[in-house]
Amino acid sequence: MAKSWATLGIDDVTDRRVLRPLLAEFVGTMLLVVVGTGATSAQWSENGAPSVVQIAFTFGLAVAVIAHIIGPVSGGHINPAVSFGLFCSGDCSFLKALFYTVFQCLGAITGAAIHLVTTPSGNRNGLGVTGLSNGVTWWQGFVIEAVITYLLVQAVLALAEEGFAGKLAVGFSITACHLAFINYTGSSMNPARSLGPAVVQGNFLNVWVYLAAPLVGGAVAGIVYRVLLRPKKDDDTKNSYDF
Repeated sequence: MAKSWATLGIDDVTDRRVLRPLLAEFVGTMLLVVVGTGATSAQWSENGAPSVVQIAFTFGLAVAVIAHIIGPVSGGHINPAVSFGLFCSGDCSFLKALFYTVFQCLGAITGAAIHLVTTPSGNRNGLGVTGLSNGVTWWQGFVIEAVITYLLVQAVLALAEEGFAGKLAVGFSITACHLAFINYTGSSMNPARSLGPAVVQGNFLNVWVYLAAPLVGGAVAGIVYRVLLRPKKDDDTKNSYDF
């Protein structure tokens, strides 16, 4: 029974100190959306559209830096798929993952709203809303988002204890997935990142793909890590999987 309560995470969300990590996740996800969507949507001239490389490195480096900043406070998830993956790997309680997800989504919506009001209407270029490219079906987009999120969460689980080098490697996994698949789906890998601009723009076309697929990919990554890839107890590694 005690183990069941621990898995649920009552203590995690009733501790008076819980607000601090929740606010850290809110601020971190807000910053990620402001910076990331700023790279995807800002277009200041006819030939000034952001390149794939620019977007890929913006998201990758932003995640690495933000995770390093808030990591000591909350673990630096800034992504519901990461929180859910950590729950499935046994390294995060259910309620903690749920509360993190709520604050991440609120942070993403706030970040998208900040981007909206600080960007001239003629330069918003969709405000960074993720969408399936022409010819990409919903199931193809679902598989792509699930697979690339699997890679991201697997990287988080494997590299979280490696200091800033580990965070940078996680960021590079995001960069790689953007370089490979941004022209297919926008390479979201983050339900909050997609939800924020969708809510602010009122554009919910295929948004369910970007909410569900990363959670599936994160869950599979967590389960695979828990069953197959977690280092043995006598390996030279720590047990905490927070950043």
